Amino acid sequence: MNEAYQFSESEPLLRLGAFGVIFLVMAITELLAPRLERPELAGAYKSRRWITNIAIVLISSLALRLVFVSRETKPTDEVNNWLAAVGTAIWAQSHGYGLFPLLGLPVWFSGILAFIILDFAVWLEHLVSHKWPLLWRIHRMHHADTGVDLTTALRFHPLEIVLSMVWKAAVVVAMGAPAAAVLVFEIVLNGAAMFNHANIRLPKPVDRILRRLIVTPDMHRIHHSTDRRETDSNYGFNLSIWDRMFATYTRDPRRGDTDIEIGLSEWRGREASQLGWSLTLPFRNSKRNQPAE
Repeated sequence: MNEAYQFSESEPLLRLGAFGVIFLVMAITELLAPRLERPELAGAYKSRRWITNIAIVLISSLALRLVFVSRETKPTDEVNNWLAAVGTAIWAQSHGYGLFPLLGLPVWFSGILAFIILDFAVWLEHLVSHKWPLLWRIHRMHHADTGVDLTTALRFHPLEIVLSMVWKAAVVVAMGAPAAAVLVFEIVLNGAAMFNHANIRLPKPVDRILRRLIVTPDMHRIHHSTDRRETDSNYGFNLSIWDRMFATYTRDPRRGDTDIEIGLSEWRGREASQLGWSLTLPFRNSKRNQPAE
């Protein structure tokens, strides 16, 4: 069994372990130090939201498994039978594809570059999903959640998850990114998304320091505002530098951190806590189908 196969076999366990630890830590922190205390973030309403959001991520994971299946079937082949981002990186490396191998860059330098470029690619994908009407119809399911907390980070439509993986895989192949760097990026991205969606209270001085480099919960919550001017800002999931560089950064919500209204203005009921309604949302019409110009 070659090293590539061993790495690809251990990758899902590493990601699952990291996910479990970060999820547990954020869930406990939400209970001990909540930022907002609202009906949708407590009690039965919260339970319904959590069940729906967790069900969505399970369905999305299944969709990835069904779509990104390699034609390789032997254990000694170059990659295992799941060609997601890390599997794609192993495949590209085994064939010498990508800019980094062509330039002969050291692995450590390639890894750092790959992490930064992938983070920018995710930021760009997020921005485009707000600007392109077809992608917005899919992405708005994420924004339909009327409360932003830990599980909102898991609430992405299966179609969006598949399209996002296609985009990341293309970027990985174009770079020839080291598989280890892609794995680290995926773990950090998932952890960062759970952190900045979490309903946790950070001291203001800590928030100000952290958001110079990474996206904080108060910063990202603005992106989930019903105010479209605020929704179309703060696109970052991990590094905060891209919003500052491209003038899409909003420091404070107009209604304040505690009075901000979350979700989509056209759906203010509890529909978003229903699994069937959420999954069919891309196929529904609304008063605000088109993203802002």
